[in-house]
Amino acid sequence: MEMRSLGPRSFTEHELVHWGEKLGAAVEPPLWVSLDGPLGAGKSVLVRSICRGAGVSGLITSPSFTLVQPYMSPRGFGIHHVDLFRLRPGEPMEPLGWEELIGAPGLVLIEWADRASSQQPKDRWEITLEYGECGDDRVVEVCSLGDAPGLIGW
Repeated sequence: MEMRSLGPRSFTEHELVHWGEKLGAAVEPPLWVSLDGPLGAGKSVLVRSICRGAGVSGLITSPSFTLVQPYMSPRGFGIHHVDLFRLRPGEPMEPLGWEELIGAPGLVLIEWADRASSQQPKDRWEITLEYGECGDDRVVEVCSLGDAPGLIGW
């Protein structure tokens, strides 16, 4: 499987929001985006920004308890925001409708994607967020795997 790595790159929270909005505005589904990093590193901030950039209006909530939150972009594609925080690594994904998510024609954004391990599609973006040296800074690294499109706005 081909892997193209970009980063690491440091962002303030404001810059991370701006980058996420640019991604959401330019993304061409289908696309699977795996997000990993420690609690509070900015995964949810980035997901909300991508959704906003894709045109989602209204409240964008974290699906920590529902696990999957669907949205519709006015650009005509669905967005599935998935939060696997409450699952143990290797736990079966079928109850989430995992097969439907893998084949979804829209945008799939997975927080805590490491818990899905090898159950993810081979063509995807992997985004890792870590704390930077200053309190507001985040260090972001991105890999494009398989036939996933190139990264926008890096």
